[in-house]
Amino acid sequence: MEDTFDPYLVEESSSAAAAFPAKDPDHGWQKVTYAKRQRRSSNAADPNRHHPNGLPHAGDSSHVFASVEQKALERRRALESATAVAVVAEAGTTAPRSRPAAATSDDEDDDSGAEASRGGQENGEAAKKVKQKKPKKPKVTVQEAASKIDAGDLGAFLVEVSVSYESQQDIQLMRFADYFARSFAPVSGSQFPWTKMFKESPVSKIADIPLCHISESVYKTSVDWISQKSTDALGDFVLWCLDAILSDLASLQAAARGSKKSVQQSPAKAQVAIFVVLAMTLRRKPDILINLLPTLRENPKYQGQEKLPVIVWAIAQVSQGDFAIGMYLWAHFLLPLICGKLSGNPQSRDLVLQLAERILSGPKARPILLNGAVRKGERLIPPAALDLLMRASFPSPNARVKATERFEAVYPTLKELALAGSPGTKSTKQASQQLLPAAVKAMQENNPELTREAADIFIWCLAQNPDCYKLWEKLHLENMNASVAILQKLSSEWKDYSTKLSPPDALRETLKHLRAKTRRMMDSSAPYVILGVLYAYLLSLSWTPDTLRMMFASKYWLPELPGIAKMFANEMTLASAWIHLLAVDLFAARCLMMV
Repeated sequence: MEDTFDPYLVEESSSAAAAFPAKDPDHGWQKVTYAKRQRRSSNAADPNRHHPNGLPHAGDSSHVFASVEQKALERRRALESATAVAVVAEAGTTAPRSRPAAATSDDEDDDSGAEASRGGQENGEAAKKVKQKKPKKPKVTVQEAASKIDAGDLGAFLVEVSVSYESQQDIQLMRFADYFARSFAPVSGSQFPWTKMFKESPVSKIADIPLCHISESVYKTSVDWISQKSTDALGDFVLWCLDAILSDLASLQAAARGSKKSVQQSPAKAQVAIFVVLAMTLRRKPDILINLLPTLRENPKYQGQEKLPVIVWAIAQVSQGDFAIGMYLWAHFLLPLICGKLSGNPQSRDLVLQLAERILSGPKARPILLNGAVRKGERLIPPAALDLLMRASFPSPNARVKATERFEAVYPTLKELALAGSPGTKSTKQASQQLLPAAVKAMQENNPELTREAADIFIWCLAQNPDCYKLWEKLHLENMNASVAILQKLSSEWKDYSTKLSPPDALRETLKHLRAKTRRMMDSSAPYVILGVLYAYLLSLSWTPDTLRMMFASKYWLPELPGIAKMFANEMTLASAWIHLLAVDLFAARCLMMV
């Protein structure tokens, strides 16, 4: 499409141009001006608009914040320069970062300067926090901290404490523990993970922790001072130490389980010190733990599988000071635990057996234990403990476990300790009177190995105490199987027992009495009365279908019954025949006993 020229438009434009006066040099164009900008520039150029101090007049609203902006700019520049100098000084780098460009637009907000100032402060503080690094403290082990303890300084401290708190031994012991807490202050928790060590290390290793790091001079100074304290004060101190250790154990377990319940946890330095002072106290005064034995048994605070390693460690410290007291605590407290409440826990059983093996393997342990087999009228291995050991060492074949062989290994020595003592003494008589009924009960359990061992202990009781013969007569009628086992053992091993039961007059008289008791029992009508009661009871039960089936199945118990089962019309008469056959067997047994 082609463009066309319209002459009418040219004429119209020329006529409009002719309408303007000829004197207008701009030919009708106007200059655009901004009155606000002109007013601002004129105000800045007028020096009379400001006070002599440089501040603008109150009525001047164009630059009300000019002085504030100026001061903010100066502060920002000073802060940036200080930040740059600090960065160069610390990092050793080159020039500081470039400052942010200032706003040049006239329309920029007046608060931008203040915001930039705050931003510069925050950036400067962040840079300082990142660059400042605290020097790492060197890790101090328990051994290093223990090596710095001076025996002379400790002795002077203990003398001062003893004088300052002469009548307050409990405070003296607390200050004693506090001295070691300050000595082990540099030790961190990672250097003494006692719960992990107790769980993963054998008893032979944990028994010397952490006392193995204490020098001989420091140890001697400490135990000599401990020996001067009263039994009551030391007992309270030992309980306080155990409570602190178990409290730390509870807090560690709560943290491992993620429990929200907060438990106060002692620092590592306090734990090291508590273990050290507790070990020293128990080794120097081992009988303290015997006095606390009722508390350990009755208070649930000291019971439980998770607390057993701490108790085993404490008894191991006692055994280091006295083998006999350590064995006493093992037999009276630990052995009943693994044969009772913790019988099904292999870890607990292993821990307790390790302690027994450690005590028995000590230098000259056997003669020391035998010499102290009876302590203040109490035996190291009481009759109840020997009964537990006998059953653990000679279980039924289907009840054997891995620990059975270890029980069998320590059983002979522990049995020797339990039976140690001179015949006729008070402790021996008491032990024999308690062991004889336990042996009779063990012989009734249809376990050949246990029966032989129990029979041997039964004969020992007869040799130690003549009153045991009378006790045998009382138990004979209710435990005839035990009497048979004893007589068989005596007849087969009479050469060995003849010297122990010499003179045999008491045994001969007892056998006569036993035979007379048996004859009187067979002559009496008591068996028939019992049989009649049983007969009536079975008849009362025979009216149920289940009981009839059971009685009919009982024909397999007696060899005579299957052949005569056809003689009876129903199951009721068959049950009656079964009862009568029992009566015939009982009568035959009576005739044999009378021969």
